[in-house]
This record gives sequence, C-alpha cells and structure tokens, in this order.
Amino acid sequence: MNDFHLMTDESIKERILAIQDDSVFGKNLYNYYEFISWARWYPDLFIDLLRTEKSNFNMHFDQRVFLRSDVRFMNMYGTFSRGYAKTFNEVLSCVIVAILFPQIELAISAQTKENAADLLKSKFNEIRNKFPLIENELEKEPKFIKGDALIQFKNGSSIDAIANAQTTKGQRRRRLKIEEAALLNNELYQDALEPVTEVPRYTVGKMALVDPQELNQQIHFFTTSGFRGSDEYQRSIDMYDNMCELKGQIVLGASWMLPCWYGRGSNKSQILRKKSTSSPIAFAQNYEQEWVGSSDGALVDINKLMNCRTLTTPMINFNKLDEEFYLGVDVARSQKATNNQSSIAIGRVIRNKESNRIVSIEIPNIMTVSNAMNFSAQACLVKKTKKNFLAKAVIADGNGLGAGLIDELLKESYDPITGEYLGCWNTMNTDNQPEVRDAEKCLFDMKAQHFQSKVVADFIDAVESGKLKLLEKKQDTDFSPKDKQNMDLRVLPYIQTDLLFEEIANLKLKHMTNGALSVEKVVKKVDKDRFSALSYLIFYITEYCSAIKSKNSNNCKNILSMARRPSIVRSY
Repeated sequence: MNDFHLMTDESIKERILAIQDDSVFGKNLYNYYEFISWARWYPDLFIDLLRTEKSNFNMHFDQRVFLRSDVRFMNMYGTFSRGYAKTFNEVLSCVIVAILFPQIELAISAQTKENAADLLKSKFNEIRNKFPLIENELEKEPKFIKGDALIQFKNGSSIDAIANAQTTKGQRRRRLKIEEAALLNNELYQDALEPVTEVPRYTVGKMALVDPQELNQQIHFFTTSGFRGSDEYQRSIDMYDNMCELKGQIVLGASWMLPCWYGRGSNKSQILRKKSTSSPIAFAQNYEQEWVGSSDGALVDINKLMNCRTLTTPMINFNKLDEEFYLGVDVARSQKATNNQSSIAIGRVIRNKESNRIVSIEIPNIMTVSNAMNFSAQACLVKKTKKNFLAKAVIADGNGLGAGLIDELLKESYDPITGEYLGCWNTMNTDNQPEVRDAEKCLFDMKAQHFQSKVVADFIDAVESGKLKLLEKKQDTDFSPKDKQNMDLRVLPYIQTDLLFEEIANLKLKHMTNGALSVEKVVKKVDKDRFSALSYLIFYITEYCSAIKSKNSNNCKNILSMARRPSIVRSY
C-alpha cells in the first residue's frame, strides 16, 4: 500500500475498494491503510495498544511529546539530563518505526560500537518486558554479542548499532540516531556519519518507489549538554533557528527537574546531594543541561581540545630507561574541602626518530594530592611518582604555598610505610641549597608570574598544533566491572582527564594592560590546578627540552646550562 503515495485520499480509497476481496483482510483493507497512517502519526497511542495487564508502564506526557517529535520531524536535537530516559525513548521510537515501515534499516550510534550495542541491548530488553506483544513482531531472537547488536522484524526491518568513528564510513542505513552527540565533531560527522543515510527506503510493492512524504535520510541527535564553542553547540543553535523558521527541525531539552517531577531517575534529595559533591561544570552539564564554558575569548578552540583526546591507555608507572617522562606539580590554593587537592600531571614526550624533534606530549595520567597531607607527605608522594615513571625532571609550583613543598623536596625523604629512601633533590634554576650536597638536580622551581605569558602561549600552541595528547572520553557504561575493581589504573585517569577538560573549557584568555597574556575563570567556583600543572609541564618541555640534538640524551637538565633563558614579558 505504500505505492499510493502520489494519489489523493479519495482516489486511494477508490483503488483500495476496487482491489479488495471477500476475505477478512480484503474487506478491511482500507481500514488497515488508515490504521497504519494513524499509527505513524501517533506512535505513543500505537505503542499503548501493545501493552498488556502485566506491562505496568504508563507513558508520561513529555515522553509522548518526545515520540511524536521523533517520528514527525526530519531532524531533532534532544538535550536531556541524566535519568531522563532519553535512550529508552530513542530505542522505543526505533521499534515503532521498524514495525510500521517494512524493510527499513535503522541504527543507533555512540562513541564506540560496543557502547552503542550495550545501550541497544539494555533498552530493548527493558522495552520487551514492558510491551510483551512486541515479541510477535520479531523474526528471530535478537542477536546481542560483544560489540554488536541486531534486532530483526518479520517485515524485513532491522535495528543495529554503529560507531561515531571513521570505521562507519561506507555503511548505509535509512535513519540514524546519534547518542552523546556533544562529543562529536563536525568533520567526523560530515565525513563518516551523514553519508550513512544517503540511500532512501523504497516502498514495498510492485512500483518500489521512494515515498516523497517519508522522512528518508532522517538523523537525530541526543546528548547531555557539552561545551560552548563546540561544533555540536553551534549545531543546536542552528537547528533552533531552523525550528523557529519552520524548516522541519525541532530542538527539545529538559533539566533534571522534569524527570524528577514524573518520578523517573533519582529523586530531588539524591540529585541535590550530587550537586554538593560534584564540580559545578559537571553538574551543569549532566543535570541542569547548560552548555558551559566560554564561547567568546576562550583560551583554546574547544573542538581542537576535543581532538586532543586520542590516548586509549592510562599509566600509573612506566619503568623504562628509554622513555622520556616529566612531572608538572601545582599546589592548590582552594579553601573548599571538596576540592582541596594539589595536582600532578604526568607527561610523556614522543620524538621523531630521525630529527629527535618533539612529535607529541602525551598525558597518560593526572594524579591529585590531598592538601590534608602535610608538605613532607606530599613531597614523598611526588618523589615516589617520579621514581615510578623514571621522570627526567619535576616542574613544581614555587609560589605561595608551593614554597613549602619546594623546601620539603630539597630534603631527604623516606617512604613512611616501607622506609624506602626516596632521595634528596636540588633545583636547576635557583640558588636554594638542598639538605645533601650532591643531591639530584631534577627540580625546576616554577615561578609562574615570571613566565605567565610564555606558559599560556606554549599551552595554546600545544593544543592548536595537536601536539598535546589526552586520554579519550569514556562514559560510565564503558567501564566493565573488572575495570572498576582496579579504579586507580583503569578508571580514575579518565575521570581526572575529564576534570582537566572542564578546567580548560572554563578559562578565558586575558590580555593584560602591559601586553602580557593571562587566563581568567568563567565560573569562579571551578579551580584550575590540573590545568596549571599541565601548563607548567608543557612550558618546561617546550622551552628547555626542544633543543636536544643527541638521540642518546633525553635529560633536559643536562642542557639547561647551555640553554638561554627565553625572553619573558612579566604579567605583574
């Protein structure tokens, strides 16, 4: 009956009446036609018909709006809080469309194919429990294996999972739903994802035409909010403008208050408890649905910063002599107990084998040091970290409270648990005297106010050039139970990188009256200790380690006596 798309309602009725027969199906052919048309326009009412007494599920008003928008609009952008049930609604909409459109191929995509498959499996099984009659529409038992998912229907339709990655290039589906769209960049979308829906669905029948009224090439975006200035932030703005101009697009969104009102997800007390313990930026993104950060005067292009997140494996130690590691340390000045932590950024330098030039600066881990520990204990932790990575140098904040840590690093230290001797350090750039005459010269006393402009400029250059490499973004669902049993190695490095990303996105570039460069925070409650530790690290590597000529020497301290101090414009 899809062959009737070019005819008027009256002519369709006449043709159907002409071809109907005396069978039960034939006598009701036009009624079936009208029912399918009604179901496609009111998907929430159609799915209500598939409920049973055991379903124990009542669809809320906002979910009905979601489903109707999903099937009626060519493009949809949904920005919803954690616990809203957006993925459940997405998969439910796919199931409805698969039942009502024969031989249509639908897909749900996420950062990885494994993640998309897990989401599809979890939500489809939930839908089967709530709507048992869906079982009658399935061709065979859905196939859910590691990293793959496929649901096939009796009418030839299917739903499967794909990745938001270059590996998706060349695949074809009729409609696509993109999960966690805020992590997407426009270059990847245009190159790999947008062409996925290039081929339309053909009607089932002798004519086998493309229905001009069908939403072929439909792509919908769903996410929690991200950062201002990103490609997806601009996409949501553009689609909002197109919605206002009635161009077939719609933008929906809701904070935690809407699902909480209906009793979905966490209750109000639980969410407010999360607000008191999480960072302002994380809460704003995950629950308040605010796009955060600076859109004007941002320290770096947020899209280029997102492109830096390519590392797949974190490290907690790496005892290999032929590797080149450095540590950046910043002493926190926050007065909040929830964020009163110093930071250690661990950097690994990758060089070109021929020219020995720096190709990239990888950050495989970021560690925090509680300021509840005295400076002596903090110094022990910093020295143990250096030993674990055989770091060539440690760049430590020597301003204010940091002077106390510098003093302790110049003393002999012993592991308070094992009694192991951790050594005594000497500075490379000051006249401070260590406790031991021949102490190792591996400490760079970072007086940030003296190097502020260069610190900022080197950091921007590392991001813009793509030289900086950070750990990739991972969702909670990406971590297996085995990963969570080893939090320090397999989970925390990713979380710390997320917090670093938030700090950087919260910074604006500030031009001082004397022409110097500095940074300022957009949200004052968000600290920048991780950023400071990382920027010190990048500054030191860029200014003092780039000039190494010999392939056999990776130790920057050996060339400090030959390197001329860079010309620095003071910020203060």
